[in-house]
Amino acid sequence: MQSNLYDAAMTMRNDAVRKVLIYRLGSLGDMLIALPALRLVERAFPNAHRRMLTNFPVNSKAPSAEAILGESGLVRDYQSYPVGVRNWKTLMDLRAQIRAWVPDVLVYLTIGRGRGVAWRDAAFFRMCGIRRMIGVPYSKRLQQNLWLEDCGVLEPEAGRLARCVAELGDARLDDPQSWDLGLTGEEQQAAEAILGAAKGRPIIAASVGTKVQAKDWGAANWKELMGRMGALYPGHALMLIGAVEERTLSEEVGRRWTEGSTLAGPVVNLCGELTPRQSAAAMAHARIFVGHDSGPMHLAASVQTPCVAIFAARNKPAVWFPYGRQHQVVYHRTDCWGCDLETCIEQRKKCLTSVSVEEVLERVTKVFPPPLAILADGGSVESAGAVLREDS
Repeated sequence: MQSNLYDAAMTMRNDAVRKVLIYRLGSLGDMLIALPALRLVERAFPNAHRRMLTNFPVNSKAPSAEAILGESGLVRDYQSYPVGVRNWKTLMDLRAQIRAWVPDVLVYLTIGRGRGVAWRDAAFFRMCGIRRMIGVPYSKRLQQNLWLEDCGVLEPEAGRLARCVAELGDARLDDPQSWDLGLTGEEQQAAEAILGAAKGRPIIAASVGTKVQAKDWGAANWKELMGRMGALYPGHALMLIGAVEERTLSEEVGRRWTEGSTLAGPVVNLCGELTPRQSAAAMAHARIFVGHDSGPMHLAASVQTPCVAIFAARNKPAVWFPYGRQHQVVYHRTDCWGCDLETCIEQRKKCLTSVSVEEVLERVTKVFPPPLAILADGGSVESAGAVLREDS
């Protein structure tokens, strides 16, 4: 009875909210991993003007929140947050802009950066005139991804964000609708129009580039993998997704696809040709996605395309894995795991160099069995799941 009264009171309180400021920083993967929390905010405040306070990247490999969320309806407009700037005048200008808009509620959706940062940010937003704040991770428990005993891995970041905003309700992480980007008909048509020779064929999507050296599996590995996959999947098209800077590498990798077999299907290199949302629409046509821990991987997962993802051990296991049981992740836990390095020199990326083409190919065939169901090692097809190996 008390719970029902509380829920009714919260609903009435939320219905009165007219302006919601959502604080979320980051780029492609960061925004996509927050989709269930953003969908929950949408359900909690359906009639409110939802504005996002976020950084505006300028790198073509790091698209803005607006380019990612587009016309999804999750956010109406955006306000620039000056990342890394501690200039007093800049902060006071930001404070004045927020106060002038007069938000009723702040929804705080950032990665855990320490309790001190959370308290500091909350103090700043109070100076902006915001009294109700949701999701500020004041406690250590909300700052950290919990260890999931039954799985033997850490809680996904999407799950931690869901806990932070749990007062708004259930984020429904297992519901595909929670990950829906709300792609428009125009975006879907644009993606379909550019498929070219791949149209009408079963498609395998791949993204072989990365802006982070410590995540790069290496061109030689990708070339060997694609050559062998081209032979294993006759008649299938290869669709390459990525930024314009990755076009040349993707072209080189794509040539190995057709060299692997005279029966290999066409290669369509779409690097730099599509917006992030059009890329998601294109990957919705694919039977499987293969790639690094990357924004394109999260785009593929958001449209429910099964992923085989190669992860460096720079992050702790499962936090940034694609969400869902349909995916396969290759992750070798080394003694230097969790380093968070962007460039790995001393250890020579041993967490990635220890990942073999055979291992990745095995995971690909488990997620998407070849036409004749013949695996590289002659084994049988098993159910999908994450592969976590601990290297000495």
